[in-house]
Amino acid sequence: MNILWKRRFAHSALMAAAAMALLSGCEKTDQAAVSGQEATPSIVTITEEKTVQPVRILDQSGGLLPEIDDVPDLKENPIPEYLKNGVEHPIVASLQERLMTLGFMDNDEPTHYFGNVTEASIRTFQRQNCLAQDGIVGPETLSAIMSPSAKYYAVSKGVQGDDILRIQTRLYELGYLAASGQVNGNFGDETEAAVKKLQEINGLTIDGKVGRQTTNLLYSDEIKPNFLAYGEKSEVVLSSQKRLKELGYLTTEPDGAYGADTVTAVKQFQSRNDLVVDGYLGPSTRITLTSAQAQPNGMSLGEQGDSVTRIQQLLNKYGYLASANVTGYYGEVTEKAVKNFQAANGLSADGSVGQQTMGKLTGSGVKSAGSSGSSGGSEKGGTVKGGSGVSGLLAIARTKIGSPYVWGAKGSGSFDCSGFVYWSLNQAGVRQSYLTSSGWRNVGKYTKITSFGSLKAGDIIVVSGHVGIVSGGGTVIDASSSHGRVVERSLSSWWRNNFICGWRIFG
Repeated sequence: MNILWKRRFAHSALMAAAAMALLSGCEKTDQAAVSGQEATPSIVTITEEKTVQPVRILDQSGGLLPEIDDVPDLKENPIPEYLKNGVEHPIVASLQERLMTLGFMDNDEPTHYFGNVTEASIRTFQRQNCLAQDGIVGPETLSAIMSPSAKYYAVSKGVQGDDILRIQTRLYELGYLAASGQVNGNFGDETEAAVKKLQEINGLTIDGKVGRQTTNLLYSDEIKPNFLAYGEKSEVVLSSQKRLKELGYLTTEPDGAYGADTVTAVKQFQSRNDLVVDGYLGPSTRITLTSAQAQPNGMSLGEQGDSVTRIQQLLNKYGYLASANVTGYYGEVTEKAVKNFQAANGLSADGSVGQQTMGKLTGSGVKSAGSSGSSGGSEKGGTVKGGSGVSGLLAIARTKIGSPYVWGAKGSGSFDCSGFVYWSLNQAGVRQSYLTSSGWRNVGKYTKITSFGSLKAGDIIVVSGHVGIVSGGGTVIDASSSHGRVVERSLSSWWRNNFICGWRIFG
């Protein structure tokens, strides 16, 4: 009996179990039973009339599958009586795939392992479907999950849980929840009002429920916030600009107007302070900005982005960098220009742009270089030439294999998929801001790889709802929700089928 046959049988047996459970008296009988029969391919060829065997009613003491004739006995790897935490079996992959499709589990390559993340997803599904929230897949839960009429993830007022906490955190970051105390894991009146406001501003049906469309919107690039953003003008903006200037992020004089320079400064600040980089002055950003723990700016070799472009423009203005080298990439030519600027203006010539250097660059009494474009040579962006390189990145990533998967975690003890990529790159000397998996689709600061077959070791691979680090030899290192931990595994057909793009970090 080969592996492929066993996997196909396992999936068929799973669907058969759902149908049998419904036919044996589970609630919501008619529709689910019919759909269960339609979705289950026959694996037994009937050549003559046989007596129909009675189907034993499933209960807690019995097995997951009914005892019926003509079904091969999987003696090597029988299906467990109940699917629960710690079980490892091919049938778990079908279960995870269904949970991902319905939105109860983060998108990932399904595995045979039933771990903590799968259990939490099962509990959320059971909560939504008014089932006992034990995290165990018995006949009733199985039939509900596998039914073609199963509902997608959706929550509304009155629900409590960790998933509500995640939703509230994002609503707070986007300015739809006014106070951090409202992020409490309880979907009450305030959360419902915040969701309705989000839906109104973003053109969705206003029902106060977080369903499929609202969930997809929360982390998309198209979302519209409910707070200070581009085009605003107020005393709050002015106060934030002054703090950004003090910390070395703002390159223009504070004027209370939320313009392009302020957006760039806010993004750079968010990048340095482990916040979602969206360029908006939301509650989380403003709280961090005014705290004593706010990290000051500091740019060095290997950086890329609008903030680098602005520094290069200032260096060009004072004659330290040729206009041809205003590329947005902080290479050796820019580093040399910064050192020359620092030496001429009484600063420590370390080639990095920190608070003091930024303050001098954007202040008065700057000493010019004397002739425009004193730094020769040329440099282009696209890949990072500093840091520890591909081998260093992979070595660092492999030290975290086995670390638990936790949604939203950025290290160093636990990670989600984007948090793992973020932590690994920064440990390898690449100054990369935290991005969600959807944010990695359009990061734009590295060389984009559009062909799955062109991926190399050290590239960041982006698939639908997930990211990882290509490790060479047809493998990838990633924080896997389906495994429940950081793993190194094969770049299977799942990755190819879900491939969006890759990013080449190192030249």
